[in-house]
Amino acid sequence: MSTLFRDNSGGSRENGDVRRVQEASDIVRVIGEHVALKPKGREFVGLCPFHDDHKPSMGVVPHKQIFHCFVCGSGGDVFSFVRKFHGMEFREALEYLAERAGIELTPWRPTAVRGGTGGGAGGGWDSSGGSDYGGEGDAPALSKQDLIRANGTALDFFRAILRHPEHGKAARELIERRRISPEMIEHFAIGAAPDRWDGLVRTLESKSLPINAFEQLGLVKQRETGGGVYDALRNRLIFPIHDQGGRTIAFGGRRINDADEPKYINSPDTRLFNKSRTLYGLHLASREIQKRGTAVVCEGYMDVVACHQAGVTNAIGVLGTALTREHAAVLRRLCHTIVLLFDGDDAGQRAADRSIDVFFAEDLDVKVATLSSVTDAKDPDELLKREGGVALFEQAVASAKDIMEYRYRRLAARLKDAGPAAMSRAVEEDLRHLSGLGLMAVKPVRRQLILKSLARITGVNVEAIVASIPVGRSEARRGGAASGSESGNARTAEEASGVAFDAGVDAAALGRGPLRPAEHVLGCMLCLPELAATLTPEQRDSVTAGGYRSALVEQVGQTVLEIARGGEQPALARVLSALGSMPGSPGRSEAAQSVAVALATRIDRESEESPERIRDHWTQCLLRLAQDAASGASNKSGAAAPTSAQAGTGASTNDWASLQHRMEQKRREHTTLGADRRTLPKPR
Repeated sequence: MSTLFRDNSGGSRENGDVRRVQEASDIVRVIGEHVALKPKGREFVGLCPFHDDHKPSMGVVPHKQIFHCFVCGSGGDVFSFVRKFHGMEFREALEYLAERAGIELTPWRPTAVRGGTGGGAGGGWDSSGGSDYGGEGDAPALSKQDLIRANGTALDFFRAILRHPEHGKAARELIERRRISPEMIEHFAIGAAPDRWDGLVRTLESKSLPINAFEQLGLVKQRETGGGVYDALRNRLIFPIHDQGGRTIAFGGRRINDADEPKYINSPDTRLFNKSRTLYGLHLASREIQKRGTAVVCEGYMDVVACHQAGVTNAIGVLGTALTREHAAVLRRLCHTIVLLFDGDDAGQRAADRSIDVFFAEDLDVKVATLSSVTDAKDPDELLKREGGVALFEQAVASAKDIMEYRYRRLAARLKDAGPAAMSRAVEEDLRHLSGLGLMAVKPVRRQLILKSLARITGVNVEAIVASIPVGRSEARRGGAASGSESGNARTAEEASGVAFDAGVDAAALGRGPLRPAEHVLGCMLCLPELAATLTPEQRDSVTAGGYRSALVEQVGQTVLEIARGGEQPALARVLSALGSMPGSPGRSEAAQSVAVALATRIDRESEESPERIRDHWTQCLLRLAQDAASGASNKSGAAAPTSAQAGTGASTNDWASLQHRMEQKRREHTTLGADRRTLPKPR
């Protein structure tokens, strides 16, 4: 069997796992868990998570089980989406979708210790202490999947400690005081770290697990003196942090003893975790956020848990950092309204100001809710535990003010007694700030409302304010948001060197620009795979030597023809499956899949999915390929004929013979292939 058809999980695909998982994973439902989709004809559309998309440009096609972005060119099947969105290897994507569908995968490698409930399906650690994927020795190379398993092992440990009669007692008492229900303990997988320096370390040593994985994750640290390692999280209530797919990627610890500092500790940024793009509880809240069209953003774990316990299941939280443009990009794909819960004190007002910088140029309605307007409770957790607290909380959210209105109310209060000079300075300062955020790039209606609000507060007419806007290049940092996909913190070396960028250009060009004849032929076979069986050996050679625009398109062509030579039809799903399991960089596999989808989508669109039109187009393109091949052979033949300089005194006789030979060759081409409509007579 060719290496093309072996998956990256270490075994052959013939065990049927891939097919079973794919059939159980409807692409609309899987993508819909990460991106808000809307029906459009036979397809669904949504914001593409793989570029800074502000107008829905990604289509999801249920009857073909593919997705395709018409702007950046990203595309593929359900495995492609999961791999690209979460930055997974093929095996990880297979396990993730299998766990989601409740499918047990065929065992593919024996292991001594399972990776735990938090790490996803399948796999574990070798009894030797080495990595499933790394090499041997004291410091084996660790894959992302190894780190996911390590987090799963740590999560099992923390949850076991919470249940422990002695070591979990203080944590259970805190949970009881904070009135966290048993259902929420399970829902958020809350655990506890024991009050000792070596609780996790001793557990790992007893199971012969590799310490270096846990050190990379920040769960254990090297001692400054004496050698060895110690637990980073001690005597704390543990909140596992998940990515949008539900994998445990980090941990947060809340102190149990009020004397301990700091109050909260988060895992450091790692290959799995970046706090600037991760939102606590999003894996549990994303469906409700899409359903309501609104996300409620809190400031801590306890607030999020309290909200969900009270039925506010569209609540999420930031992780010890201010909101970022990466957070905005994630939320933009899921909803149109964001409610920020801030305290009414100076710190809350500064947080609101920072949020304006983040959300100003986004196509989102952002509102600020302050609890101080309805209660003296200091945070949602305290309010929601009071009698009638849920109603007051809902009142605060319902009365939330647009973030710009919130800003201008504070500005109005500050300028209440200001003189003309102070008023002028305040207006000019505000306009400079908003201009730097991209005021002139904001949609005209929104920009007009902002300027009118400023005019109302200051008593200056809109025309005068417009005239005061600084002239120059806007510094809107919209592009800095990246795509918001979780694979952003795990780019491969090949992607960093430009392969992923080139792939995007390839796929986008195939969707819009002119195609070469062999590329048309490939697209026809991907749409009507039965056509592949009708190729003659000469036609197959022409397609193979079709002069593709890039190595990626050539790879798709080789895959299509290899599947056909094996006696199968190169249906798009089959080709995507084969490309997805190519050896080498995952980025290259995803890029090749995007190219295949772009070709198939282009032919479908231009033929209006008519089999008859595709067959006619196929025939014409094969004819064009044959004409190109014949023309090339003819030119070579003509070039080989002796020139007058070479022929000496017999030049005229040899030239005439060469001309007769070429004319006869052209007649045979015309009889066999028909007229070449690209060749026009020269004007006289």
